[in-house]
Amino acid sequence: MTSTTILNHPHTGQVINTLSLPSLIRLVSEIDDNGPISHRRGSLQGAFGDLTRHQLRYAIDVARALGLVHFTDYAPARYRLTEAGEELASVYDTVARWSRTHQYPNTARDFVTRVQHTLKLLGDNGAVLPTEAAFALGQLRTTLADWLQTHPQVLNAVASRSSHAADETEHAA
Repeated sequence: MTSTTILNHPHTGQVINTLSLPSLIRLVSEIDDNGPISHRRGSLQGAFGDLTRHQLRYAIDVARALGLVHFTDYAPARYRLTEAGEELASVYDTVARWSRTHQYPNTARDFVTRVQHTLKLLGDNGAVLPTEAAFALGQLRTTLADWLQTHPQVLNAVASRSSHAADETEHAA
């Protein structure tokens, strides 16, 4: 079994979409770059002043559901990355580096956009790229697959979230 087999999982597309959320990329990268976010009033919103309360709350909820962020109500470090979160931050850095090196997408100027577009490219097996970029993209697929194999709770959480959404849609009909 190759390491990238996990990318054929039925929920991989949803996982890639979830990991591509700009607010999630920001949350994981901010904590990775600058350390845990304290419980002091305003420190969370201060770190993410350009995100709405809703975007920030959603990013935290998703990160907690995926096991990326640990929350402690009264500790000095209220939000900190779990091992899965730290390793995802490394995946994000690797993905952004690939994007910069191969100028994909050629209009991307910021970290979040580079990560978003490149993660979505990982799910597109029909993308036509120059040979060197395609080979390096294969290495990125392996990096993402290794991360998913190490942290299967992410696939399980996304599958659970999508089945809950399907149940809610069915009850609403």
